[in-house]
Amino acid sequence: MFKQGSGAAGDGFARILANTGWLLGGKGVGGVLSLVYLAIVTRTLGVADFGRFALVLSAATVIKTLVSFDSWQIVVRYGQRHLATGDGDALNRVLRFCVLVDLASAAVGGLIAAIILFFFEDLLGLGVGMGWQVWLFCMVMLITIRSSPTGVLRLFDRFDSAALAETMIPVGRMIGAIPAWLLMPNITGYLIAWGMAEVLCAATYWYLAIKVGQDRIGSWGAGRAMDAKHENPGIIGFLTATNLQTSLTSVGQQVAVLIVGGFVGPAGAGLYRLANQLANSLTKISSLLSRSIFVELARTSDQGKEALGDLFRRTNRLALVAGVVIIGLILMIGKPLLGLIAGQEFVPAYPLLLMLGVAACIELIGVSYRPLLMATDRAGLSLRITFAATLLLLGLQALLLPLYGTNGAAMANIVSSLASFAMMGLASRRAVRQ
Repeated sequence: MFKQGSGAAGDGFARILANTGWLLGGKGVGGVLSLVYLAIVTRTLGVADFGRFALVLSAATVIKTLVSFDSWQIVVRYGQRHLATGDGDALNRVLRFCVLVDLASAAVGGLIAAIILFFFEDLLGLGVGMGWQVWLFCMVMLITIRSSPTGVLRLFDRFDSAALAETMIPVGRMIGAIPAWLLMPNITGYLIAWGMAEVLCAATYWYLAIKVGQDRIGSWGAGRAMDAKHENPGIIGFLTATNLQTSLTSVGQQVAVLIVGGFVGPAGAGLYRLANQLANSLTKISSLLSRSIFVELARTSDQGKEALGDLFRRTNRLALVAGVVIIGLILMIGKPLLGLIAGQEFVPAYPLLLMLGVAACIELIGVSYRPLLMATDRAGLSLRITFAATLLLLGLQALLLPLYGTNGAAMANIVSSLASFAMMGLASRRAVRQ
């Protein structure tokens, strides 16, 4: 069913499997460690304080994704042609342009975070004196740039190095969670640990990217970074579309935690976030496949409709099998896993885990749709579909939360995922035919 075949599609599919394997290996290590540090945090803080901790993480993540850009996609999409022509200096200008964009977004994000915390600290229910701590944590997340070096590693097919760098997040959290547990077992202690993990991950990414790129990424002093705008037509539109799309996707997930917290309090938000985090951990293959698929579809998009369609169909079959297997895992081990990790007081989150897991698996089955639209210069269409799905999610949550509580929020995720799957699937098939 998944034979490698021959030609561009076969080679591309083989690379997708190999690269996803590297990413899964790194995430496997991270998944095991996350079970340990989640157990430490939940059992130390309890339901209410873990809910506040979840609100802090969600607020910081929302602010970061609202202003951040998926600059790794820019490096891959526009770096391909410079790499093919051997123009390392032009590739370096693309990379520096992305770094400047990331720094500018960090400054904007810091300002937004300060405004939100100044005016709405009480509404967020973070607790007295938590505002500055949350702002500092937001700034750490914003300035630890790793999307640009990620693009370099993926451009050179060094998914093994990217997987190693990515494991620094769970490794750093695990290392930090233990002294926090022993010396400062409160929200502040764990925020410090999580912030140090971000710094460790970013430093590792940049070290490996520079080591892998060496002279192939050109001179860091060749020309001006802003020259990349003129040398790469369409880069601004692509940059804007990726930012808005990433922001909308994250807003739908992270704002959901904040909305749940507003309706049912920190305890309900804690249960919802834990279920969502475990569901996403079980379906992590979705985001990993998406990264590998985008790189290969970007390469194959110039090689003809037949090669592109063949690669697209192969990835769809792989995602379907993975989605079905993961739904079975959630049904079999979901409830025991909750009790084992977080304790019996978190077992009521199992219905949430089941529903959020189904929603995540629906997204997994359609994992190749968005990368295909992005790789075939249909970023605007993908953005409009994401916008419609996010509006549907937030609207349904506002409607169902007062009626069904946190279960209503999870139901909204399923309906939104089905709508996005249908719209993205239709658009992707049209793109392949054209």
